[in-house]
Amino acid sequence: MDLHSTYPGIEDLKRRARRRLPRFVWDYLDSGTGAEATTARNRAALDRVGFAPSILHGTLEMSLGTRFLGQDYPLPFGIAPIGMSGLIWPGAERILAQQAARAGIPYTLSTVASQSPEDLAPHLGPNAWFQLYPPRDPEIRRDILERARAAGFRALVLTVDVPVASRRERQVRSGLTHPPRLSPRLLAQVAMRPRWAMGMARAGMPRMRTLDKYIGNRQNLPPTAHIGYLLRTSPDMDYVKWLRDHWDGPFIVKGVMRAEDAATLEAAGIDALWVSNHGGRQFDGAPASIEALPAIRAATALPLIFDSGIAGGLDILRALALGADFVMSGRAFLYGLAALGEAGPAHVVEILQQDMEANMGQIGAATLSDLPPPLTLTDAAPQHIVP
Repeated sequence: MDLHSTYPGIEDLKRRARRRLPRFVWDYLDSGTGAEATTARNRAALDRVGFAPSILHGTLEMSLGTRFLGQDYPLPFGIAPIGMSGLIWPGAERILAQQAARAGIPYTLSTVASQSPEDLAPHLGPNAWFQLYPPRDPEIRRDILERARAAGFRALVLTVDVPVASRRERQVRSGLTHPPRLSPRLLAQVAMRPRWAMGMARAGMPRMRTLDKYIGNRQNLPPTAHIGYLLRTSPDMDYVKWLRDHWDGPFIVKGVMRAEDAATLEAAGIDALWVSNHGGRQFDGAPASIEALPAIRAATALPLIFDSGIAGGLDILRALALGADFVMSGRAFLYGLAALGEAGPAHVVEILQQDMEANMGQIGAATLSDLPPPLTLTDAAPQHIVP
């Protein structure tokens, strides 16, 4: 099958993924929080960023290579963390890590993934990142860092935009609980998706395997709390400084949306900032991430990563033109995996790469450094955006 003729875009993979997943799994992957206004805002704001087409520039030889945090990458994007990816497709973390290694791009493992750092150690490339939800217990914190380092993760990503749990209403309506329990309602949904059900029967219901080691450490937790509550703490700058002192590789802070936070984090020795509103999954009153990016770019010389709403190569170019140095996407790769199984993530890489090259040809940019200043697309005359 020619995947590019059948599934030429991320949206095609998204539609097929929805047909292959039980409803509660689909809603876990696709939903935002609240009325999902921030998710819609991410899309609308990206669509307002455009470029003036270029003509008469002759044939271009495209190069998408970039250097980021001391590493050369063939592409300016990677795979963002998504917790419990194994719920979406059996073996998701392993498949994504292997594809990232083949493509030479970063893969980011979540603390609340369904496979542990040790599980993934044989499958990691040289550009693996570990995303940390902040453990409240300092000994657990120290141990997780040691495990991530020993498994081969090069960079540490601290997520700071989950000070409290979000209320993802669509997930609740679909019947999903944490940890997942197959109630009669969910079993009825599973019965309608036999391919997913057979794979899950072989793999077993996913759990947060990184945290298995700490199951006995439940003091000060409510009796009904699941093991993920060990991570329920809201870090402060002392927490950030402790991590900087105890991690000897690149240290990234994820969830930055205010320019005024950049100077404080830069002074603390952070290596890069990750501009993100958690894909609309955490706070429904947040601005679009792409709207926050220019002010953060103006406030710091630190490298910037961008995510939230990426649906194609053009979105990656939009973020890079507005000041991002690197772009990460999570949902797109999980759509591909759910739609096509193990072939899906590689197809997503190809879609994003080809879409970037096609759009760069339209605007006369042979390399990423050639990207022109973006425009604001409105019904009125386009206005240049100042990154």
